[in-house]
Amino acid sequence: MSDFLRQTTGGDVIQSRQLARQLGINKTQLAQALGLPTESFYHDDRERAQAVQTRLRDLIEIIDRAQPGAGSTRKAFAWYRSQPLPSFGNRTAENLVKENKAEAVKAYLARINDGGYA
Repeated sequence: MSDFLRQTTGGDVIQSRQLARQLGINKTQLAQALGLPTESFYHDDRERAQAVQTRLRDLIEIIDRAQPGAGSTRKAFAWYRSQPLPSFGNRTAENLVKENKAEAVKAYLARINDGGYA
């Protein structure tokens, strides 16, 4: 488990408040970045839902993989939100996560981190 992931979990559950704090945003902005309803983070039962936890975990894994090239967690998050990815028709990682294509982003970053091409 990465330090970033360890800092955002409370047991087995990713805590949106802690993740948002790490990224320098609020929970509403976090929901928007993940394509989730804001209410997902304002009710414990909704935050613990598998679909919400999956999106949170995907974001953390993507940030972890982007961080070496970006230089910091917050810069990796800025990359996630704004960097067009030519391999994906210039959509951002954020766009792809919202389209349920987080695995493609993670594979893309794995190739980059292994010294491959985008």
